[in-house]
Amino acid sequence: MTVEPSRVFVDGALEGQVAIVTGGGTNLGKAAAVELARCGAAVVIAGRRPDVLEAATAEVGERCSWAAADIREQAGAELIVTTALERYGRVDLLLNNAGGQYFVPAEALSAKGWHAVHRLNIGGTLAMCEAAHDLAIGASAPTIINVTVSPHHGFPAMAHTGAARAAVEALTRELAQRWAADGVAVVAIALGVMATESLRKYPAELWERAAQGVPLQRLGEVEEYAWLVALLATPLGHALSGSVVTLDGAMDNWRGAWPPADLVREGEVPTEERRHDRAGADSG
Repeated sequence: MTVEPSRVFVDGALEGQVAIVTGGGTNLGKAAAVELARCGAAVVIAGRRPDVLEAATAEVGERCSWAAADIREQAGAELIVTTALERYGRVDLLLNNAGGQYFVPAEALSAKGWHAVHRLNIGGTLAMCEAAHDLAIGASAPTIINVTVSPHHGFPAMAHTGAARAAVEALTRELAQRWAADGVAVVAIALGVMATESLRKYPAELWERAAQGVPLQRLGEVEEYAWLVALLATPLGHALSGSVVTLDGAMDNWRGAWPPADLVREGEVPTEERRHDRAGADSG
C-alpha cells in the first residue's frame, strides 16, 4: 500500500525516525500513526487486540507494524518497546495515546471504575514512559508525548478522567525535569472534544451539542491532532519539554460560543465608553 504525502509537512520530515503509538489501532491513535508514516517515520502501533491492530496496520501502510500487549502491566510496556528496538534499532517517539474513561456523574462513580481508569491512564502511561526511557536510552533519546484532557476547569461526568489526566500532566513535568540530562523530552497534549468514532458511544444528546460548548464552534478533527503529534516529533518537541500543549478550540479560555448571543447589540459586543483627559490619554 502506497503511503500518501502529508498535507502539512514536507516529504521525509521524520525520515529515519521510529515511533511507538499506544492505542494505535483506532481513532486518534490510528490518525497519528498515519501522519507519522506519511512524514517518513517507521511506526509500531500497540494495543491489546491483534485483529484491530492488524487491520489498522494494513490501513496505515508499509511503514507500520504492530505489537499486542497490555500497557497496564510493566512486562507489557517493556514488550512493546523491546519489539520496536528489535525491528528498527531505536525509538525516537513514544506517543502515550492509549487511555479510557466512561460517561458517569461523579456521585455515581464506583471505586472499581475509578481505579480502572487510573490504572490505565496513569499506571499505563508511567509504565510506557519508564520502559521507553530505560530500554531505548543509548540507541536514541526519545521524545515522549502524553495525552491529557481539556478543559482544565472541569469536565461534567468525567471527574475520574480529569483527575487521572491532571496526574499525568504533573508526571509529565516531573519526568521532563528528571530525564533532561539523558536528552529525553516529555510533553503533554491536552485534548478538547474531538470528532472521533468513540465520541458516538456517549449519549447522542451529549455529542450532538458538544460543538456548541467550544468557542471555535466545532469539534476538533483527528487529523489536527495527528499534525500536532508530528510537529512535536520534530526537534521542536525537545524545546517544549515539560509543557502542556492544549488543542481544544479555546475551551480552556471560555465555555460556549463567543460572543454570547445575549451580549450582542446590532451584531457587535457593546464596549465601555472611556473618558479622555486634555492630552487625549485615557484617564481610567
